Order: sequence, then structure tokens, then C-alpha cells
Amino acid sequence: MEQAIAKANALIEAMEYIRRFRDRIVVVKLGGSILDDMDLQHKLLTDIVFMAIVGMRPILIHGGGKAITQAMNESGLEPQWVQGRRYTDERTLAIAEHTLVHKINTPICNTIRSLGCRAMGLHSLSSCVISAEPLRLENGDGRKVDLGLVGKLVDVNAELLTMLCQAGVIPVIAPIALTRTGGKLNVNADSVAGRVAAAVQAEKLVVLSDTHGIRTDKDDPDSYVSSLTETEIEKMVAGGIITTGMMPKVESCLTAIDGGSKKAHIIDGRIEHSLLLEIYTDKGIGTQILK
Repeated sequence: MEQAIAKANALIEAMEYIRRFRDRIVVVKLGGSILDDMDLQHKLLTDIVFMAIVGMRPILIHGGGKAITQAMNESGLEPQWVQGRRYTDERTLAIAEHTLVHKINTPICNTIRSLGCRAMGLHSLSSCVISAEPLRLENGDGRKVDLGLVGKLVDVNAELLTMLCQAGVIPVIAPIALTRTGGKLNVNADSVAGRVAAAVQAEKLVVLSDTHGIRTDKDDPDSYVSSLTETEIEKMVAGGIITTGMMPKVESCLTAIDGGSKKAHIIDGRIEHSLLLEIYTDKGIGTQILK
């Protein structure tokens, strides 16, 4: 009886959030172990289908770095890294595209459909909703660094994404973008998630990874904080507390809220129902970032 009452109380607590977020777009970025563990991925996609059924409008963006590296190794191609980014030549891009589309995007869409919702894969082999230009970094002496076919996002087809959401379709975006001349570029999935959330004016961006959130002390595993403002984030970056591994996720969140999203969240996708707990309960389970 107590267990049944606890479930009823949880539903009552969720009711206000369900009402508040009905018809609102929530962008979810999938990464880390979620893409390697099919059982974990199935549970997470079940939660996303639940969100859609109760009236939210999810948009998914996924990465696939580990799978791409594995596919390159199997092809006898050793990954090359430049300033923490994968150097991408034509062969590497072909492997990345095949892996992202056929090994990750298509199975995600098929799982969502098997759970009773419609899904559409949006990528460079179908309807591509993101466009990019070549990314050029600088080294210490000001010279340009060549990353090959790596892109910086310049445009998102927010109108198409919004129309799909309104039609009850869950868009699933792979991070291969088209150029204005019809070429293709590999783009960081965290960057895509932030730009998509800003473009569609999402209620929330939720970044799922292999970390509980942001630590106030990078050397203390118990120092995760539940809420931070943009100003506090900037101070942590300047103080060296937020470093390389967390930086792309934080930058993605800041892009989203600067572009109009009300909140961004970084949560551990390995925890069962972490997505629902963050959205539909008072306490949440990760770190939320506010304007």
C-alpha cells in the first residue's frame, strides 16, 4: 500500500510539470554510455516517448565519437587529433557519416517507432536541418589550424523542426551538416544541440552524459551543484574549475539560454529515469543552468 501511495504522490507531483510543459519543445542531447549500452538507450528512449505522449515536444541530437573511432580502427585508419578535435579527411568523413546515420540514428528512430511514436531521422543522407562552414582555429602564434572537413554551425532550419514537433513527430538529428555549396562537414554534437535549442526557442536543453553535473571542486566527486547562473559559470571557467571535458557541454548550455531557452541541464544519462526526474520533479538530479 505504501508503495502504491508513493507512486500516486509522484504522479501528483508530476502533474503540474506536465501541465506547464505541454506543447513546449525540449531539446535532448544524447551522448556518452547511452550510445554504447543498448539496454540503457532503450530505457532512455522509453522516457522520451513518455514525454511525447504527455504532450511535450522532444527533439533529439546524438553524437557518436566512440563508435566513429571504433569504425576507423576497424578500417585500419588511425584517428588524428588537433587541439582536441578529430581531424576529418574525406575517408574519415565517410566513416563518420555511415556510423552516425546507419549505426546510431536509424536504430534510435526504429526504437522510438517500436515504442509507439513517430520519429524522423534528419541527417546528411535525408532531410538535413543544419548547415555549417569550415571551422578554422588558431594556434599560439596566430596561424590558422587546419581541421579538414570539420564545421562550425551557421544555420538551423527551425521552421521544419517546429513543424515536425507540432505534427507529433520526434526529430532525431545526426551532426553531419551541409555547406552552402552542397559539401558535408562533421560538427560537434554539443554545439549542434545548443544552436538547435536556441533556434527553436526550446523550453529546455538537456545534455545527457556520463557525469552527474557540474562540480564546484573538480577534484571532489561529491561537490556537484544543483543550480548555477550564467555568471557563476563564467567565474568557474575563469577560475579553471570547468575545464576541457565539461567545456563543450557548458558552452552548449550557454548558447541555448543566450538564444532564448529558459533553462539548460547537464545530467547523468546512466541513472535510470534521470531525464524524467530532472524535468518532472521538484529536486531534479543534475545541474541546471539559468540565465
